[in-house]
Amino acid sequence: MNRMKSLLLGGAVLALSSVTVISAGMAAAPEGSRPGGKPFGQGMQMHRGGGFGGGAPLISIALNHKTELNLTGDQVSNLEKIRTNFQNQMTPLNQQLRSTEKEIAGLMQQSPANLIQVKTKIQEAERFRSELRYLRVEALENGKGVLSQQQRDQLKTLVRSQHEQFRGRHGQPS
Repeated sequence: MNRMKSLLLGGAVLALSSVTVISAGMAAAPEGSRPGGKPFGQGMQMHRGGGFGGGAPLISIALNHKTELNLTGDQVSNLEKIRTNFQNQMTPLNQQLRSTEKEIAGLMQQSPANLIQVKTKIQEAERFRSELRYLRVEALENGKGVLSQQQRDQLKTLVRSQHEQFRGRHGQPS
């Protein structure tokens, strides 16, 4: 009987761990994270890869291609402020999220794990992920507000082109 309880508890812990890992990946990437055919910003990632704190690449891409996009000095200044503000807000949240995830891992090492504490910490981690995601959306919207429609269209084309080049170099179909 104790063996059966241990097996069930172990399965529950494994399931919670899986959900946490999957949730982290899903929260890290906005819905529809592939560019192409959608309005500017919809489906374009605001951060590099699955990790946090990579900045706001669309804003960085725009700044890296300021000549091609014909950005004015004011536009460059505003985009740099948006990017800096975004990064400054992300840093403490990333630290809190990492700390909370470590606490969850520690709680999961206990036998038996205190599921009430684990659930509370998972909910805390999800609040951080939600805030991080909102900050990415906010930075993207603020960045869009700085660019003209023509510049947004050019940026969308540029991102799509870079995406296709990346996929081609890595043997993935577009």
